[in-house]
Amino acid sequence: MSIEQVAPAVERMREVFVLQRQAFAEARYPSYLSRRANLQALKALVLEHADAIAAAISSDFGHRSVHETKLLDVFGLVSEINHAIKSLKRWMKPRQRGVGLWFQPGRAAVLAQPLGVIGIAAPWNYPLYLTLGPLCGALAAGNRAMIKVASDSSHFGRLLAELLGRRFAEDLVAVIQPGPGINDGFSRLPFDHLIFTGSPAVGRQVMRNCSENLTPVTLELGGKSPTLVAPDYPLRKAADTILWGKCLNAGQTCVAPDYLFLPAGSEEAFIEHASAAVSRHYPVPLADNPDYTCMINPRQMARVEALLADARDKGARVVALADAEGARRVGKLAPHLVFDVRDDMLIMQEEIFGPVLPVLGYRRLEEAVDYINAHERPLALYLFDEDQGRVETLLRQTISGGVSVNSVMLHVLQENLPFGGVGHSGLGHYHAEEGFQTFSKMRPIFYQAKRNGSFLLKPPYGRLTQALLRLMLR
Repeated sequence: MSIEQVAPAVERMREVFVLQRQAFAEARYPSYLSRRANLQALKALVLEHADAIAAAISSDFGHRSVHETKLLDVFGLVSEINHAIKSLKRWMKPRQRGVGLWFQPGRAAVLAQPLGVIGIAAPWNYPLYLTLGPLCGALAAGNRAMIKVASDSSHFGRLLAELLGRRFAEDLVAVIQPGPGINDGFSRLPFDHLIFTGSPAVGRQVMRNCSENLTPVTLELGGKSPTLVAPDYPLRKAADTILWGKCLNAGQTCVAPDYLFLPAGSEEAFIEHASAAVSRHYPVPLADNPDYTCMINPRQMARVEALLADARDKGARVVALADAEGARRVGKLAPHLVFDVRDDMLIMQEEIFGPVLPVLGYRRLEEAVDYINAHERPLALYLFDEDQGRVETLLRQTISGGVSVNSVMLHVLQENLPFGGVGHSGLGHYHAEEGFQTFSKMRPIFYQAKRNGSFLLKPPYGRLTQALLRLMLR
């Protein structure tokens, strides 16, 4: 496509931004009823077209489990919308704050005010949940939004534009399709807030672009999320849950377990339990199994296979947990465990984003904690331990975007919990009330009382001021 052909799409994107800015200027504080109606329309759209949405996403993947789309994308989103509808009136209500002794009888409050136009740069791995989830928060907060679809989500992107176009005016919600110049141009628009989900490398570029307009950003960047199994935790139970999470969406999940710490000496037993878990969850060969998802494209398949090859070449032991060759012929990557890994292997340096799980052994829990803390702060941390005291100690000794204890990934689906990274894994939050606040200006307001002592703070200063200061500075 030539630059001449691209330019109109970029220009049209800018026109839509101006349109939404103008619309916001005419309605800066949408009513509760208006916001609730928008959320109800968004929910109805998703429920009425869930089958078509699942089919479009599956087309983009080559094959994606319909049940996984409905469990993770659709259910997660509907749950979030329901919670926002139920909580909206409380979220919008001005919050009274206490006033210091020297400013009484004045009043103080915090008003959640809409920001304006929100940019949502969507990923391909959970294209519904990670696109309309932020949109739910933006609409609840009274904003307008522009959504940029991921380049690997062409079928879903076209359907999303059609469905949202039926329900919402373009000056409220607009979908921008991918194309040359769009990615860079989108993050350079002077949004009132931009949320980006993707890799740290692209996140840095997005943040640089946003800095030109001082646009605030929320970055969800993934990373290498560690999983730690305590010495006395049932290994079979841990393997079943960990492999379930690692195989969901073929491991193409930003909060998937990325590497695993096991008690030293339990590796062979874990292989048996992991292999049995994969057989239970996927009794039909992966090549023909409708519940097992393809890698999104050959490029991603080759990238993860290159991580495996690099690990093998450097001495790692790679164990396939299913028929790898049969799966590969249809664009699927079988789950693998990788042992004897070291930090000089690419598999321990890059986010894997596939059904491959490096395994490390530890003799003391402190070794695992020290390793986790010596690396970039992860998006998620998973602890398998029935000793509550030890769990609380581990939580205080580590830091991550979120945590699931005795499970994986489920903290993301909790409607009352925020979601976001820390450090290398992201910046800011969305979901729940924190998401509403992210897309709002939490505006502090002080109401001066009719009768007040503010005259005492004004010059000319003298002995009375000195006496007051002696009281105030105690």
